[in-house]
Amino acid sequence: MSAVPATTPAAAPRRLAALRLAAFPLGYGITGALAGGTLNRIMVAEMGLPLTLVGFLFALPLLEAPLRVWLGYRSDGYPVFGRRREPYIVAGSLLAGLGLLSAVLLMTGGAGRVAMGIGLVLTFLLYGFGRNLGHNVFQALVADRFDGDARSRALTLYEVATMLGLVIGAGGLGALLRDYTPAKLVGATVAAVTVAFVLTLVAALGQERRSERTTRAAAQSREKPFLAALSEFLLGDPQVRRFFLLIVFTFIGTLAQDVLLEPYGALVLGMSVAETTRLTAWWGGGVLLSMLLSGGFLLRVVGHLVLLRIGLVATVFVFVGVIATGLAGSPEAFRILVAVMGLGTGLAGAGLLGGIATFATSVRAGLLMGVWGMAGLLGKATGSLLGGAVVDGIRLATGATFPAYATVFAGEAILLAAAFFLTFRLQVEASRASREARAV
Repeated sequence: MSAVPATTPAAAPRRLAALRLAAFPLGYGITGALAGGTLNRIMVAEMGLPLTLVGFLFALPLLEAPLRVWLGYRSDGYPVFGRRREPYIVAGSLLAGLGLLSAVLLMTGGAGRVAMGIGLVLTFLLYGFGRNLGHNVFQALVADRFDGDARSRALTLYEVATMLGLVIGAGGLGALLRDYTPAKLVGATVAAVTVAFVLTLVAALGQERRSERTTRAAAQSREKPFLAALSEFLLGDPQVRRFFLLIVFTFIGTLAQDVLLEPYGALVLGMSVAETTRLTAWWGGGVLLSMLLSGGFLLRVVGHLVLLRIGLVATVFVFVGVIATGLAGSPEAFRILVAVMGLGTGLAGAGLLGGIATFATSVRAGLLMGVWGMAGLLGKATGSLLGGAVVDGIRLATGATFPAYATVFAGEAILLAAAFFLTFRLQVEASRASREARAV
């Protein structure tokens, strides 16, 4: 990977800066493990909070995703202390950590159920705001620091770092909470958010240099009010609309089965609890391997669009195979297909990140990264909700299990096929934001 020459003139500092940047997604993954794994489990199992409330709390960061567009716009045009990205990233990490810590203090402080419920909503809103702010502006910083295919590979490898952070966070928190007590939960939370914040400082500080180019880009971004920029560069641009749909379709198509594979293995193929539990490792291993290969050399060799198409086509065929294994009753073939599904998902994800990288510009990186982040979170949330709802609805109406799951898998294949055809209608260089950036 090579950084923008105007920003980091020497090769050794460039490599060190690129390595330091990986600290942020590591911390981002650690706090994700704390919220999505540890706190989720404790709220339901130890505290007995209603599942509806817990589900709503963890949906709040997704519901706040549209804010990413405005936050990105602010980062583009309104530097703090002369820097467009660093202060926003640090502030996001700090707010997310404060939100999580406040939530845990509420959970362990003996507050009444009503007061706790209201307080948790507020603290998770703070957590979601900080998480969206920090991650969105971090991606914009990556877009600023890298050019060409190096930008695509950097975004992909930093996503791998996020996954590693999730694994490290889950393992570390599990060790700290082996014998659970409320006091240990507070201590583990303090440790996790402190580590994440320190990693953010390591990653962000010293990454930006004041230059005439960035000053000019910030000034040009400010020239258009937010609503005018939204209308001209997003809503009014057919290329942006197509890519937005492509992201949503791909995320729904690759993630709607996220909560369905294990029940499908159990109910349709008769697999044991141990066997279905290992499916996550098969799928996750495939995703991690393909993203590592993509970030390492595939994006450079074949390009992001070809990689995206390969991932989409492979996953479509996998879903056809998953339906066939259900008809044939073959758990062995199902396990292999789940691993291949992970490979296809990773390739498609890396290709999408490559597309995101090409759509980011020096003037509108924050704004555009906000749009792509919102599209991804929207697709992820829709896929998770839609998959379960379709299965439950068909099973309730017909009493049949296999057709319910097969319908979801077939629907995902159709959406991925639609995404595949959308890739042939993309012309990034024709987007209004790209034309504006060429004029800077």
